[in-house]
Amino acid sequence: MDPCYNHTSSQERMEFPLQLLVGSCLVILIVITLCGNIIVCLAVTLDRRLRSLTNCIIVSLAITDLLLGLLVLPFSAFYELAKEWPFGSTLCNIYSSLDVMLCTASILNLFLISLDRYIAVTTPLRYCQLVTPPRVAVGLVVIWTVSLMVSFLPIHLGWNTNGTAVQNTVPICNKECTLEVNPVYGLVDALLTFYIPLVIMCITYYRILKIAREQAKRINHTWCNTPMSPMVKEHKATVTLAVVLGAFIVCWFPYFTVFTYRGMWGDSRVKGTPMSVVLWLGYANSALNPILYGTLNRDFRVAYQHLLHCWRTGGPRSSCLPPLQKAQSRGGQGQGRQEGKTLKLEMRNEKGILLTDGALKSTRALP
Repeated sequence: MDPCYNHTSSQERMEFPLQLLVGSCLVILIVITLCGNIIVCLAVTLDRRLRSLTNCIIVSLAITDLLLGLLVLPFSAFYELAKEWPFGSTLCNIYSSLDVMLCTASILNLFLISLDRYIAVTTPLRYCQLVTPPRVAVGLVVIWTVSLMVSFLPIHLGWNTNGTAVQNTVPICNKECTLEVNPVYGLVDALLTFYIPLVIMCITYYRILKIAREQAKRINHTWCNTPMSPMVKEHKATVTLAVVLGAFIVCWFPYFTVFTYRGMWGDSRVKGTPMSVVLWLGYANSALNPILYGTLNRDFRVAYQHLLHCWRTGGPRSSCLPPLQKAQSRGGQGQGRQEGKTLKLEMRNEKGILLTDGALKSTRALP
């Protein structure tokens, strides 16, 4: 006889009306996460004004959140509603590893963004020398390497359990899929991937905002008759990223506090609704980041508007270009027409040739 026959899950299932309500909220959150981060990637790809090294890191963050929405959140939502894991221990450990890896990559991407903003504000004249494409690429490789090493490696070698066995490999009847945490893994993982980077980021942004206030006073005094200067835009971008960091702290601090508590005082102490609330509060950060970019950053907001306009109207790609790029495109067409007219003058008389040469030179000198 099957020893698991008639065995009830250790977690009570929701009633159907509550299950329907919770399921609807989780589906909406997943859809917002997917659509928002896809729009971020498209905006940076299609809008030339957004193609910068800082936004390359933001795209890395968006890809991380997108992968979380594709590979982790659907399974988390199913497990939250069904209260059991029917997919086996192997897939459970892969799912847990992906969850830890992508959450770690998110905070390390934010850490790299904070360093980038710190250099941009404190040493703007040397920024292009210090922040180069190869160095950004190395930083991104390090982020994903560290994320892999703190997720797949310890979970599949059993370093996160109280014994020597790998988690979820012992046959159990309740079909649970949990991330086990022992004191060493809980403390080391929380310190290295959350608390230490968080403290450094807070110090970094405090110094950035302090410098930004001082420079803003000088800028407002110097550029009082100018609508907007490049430095003011730089400071607005810094404030935007500081708000993104604040949202990350609000969303993930409760989870890592519970995570550390589980490691120090036992896995069984925090389960059920409290664990679900702090976990999904952390997941919500992946949906918040694209919204924060669109609300607080004007360049992202303009790019979002043109992308959405393009999708609604179904027009050609040229109609989706931002105003600056449209103007450049129209300028290029006008240049072609002007050059065409001058070629016709060339064929008429010699005076036309002299005028044509001057017209061509002036036309080609235009930006």
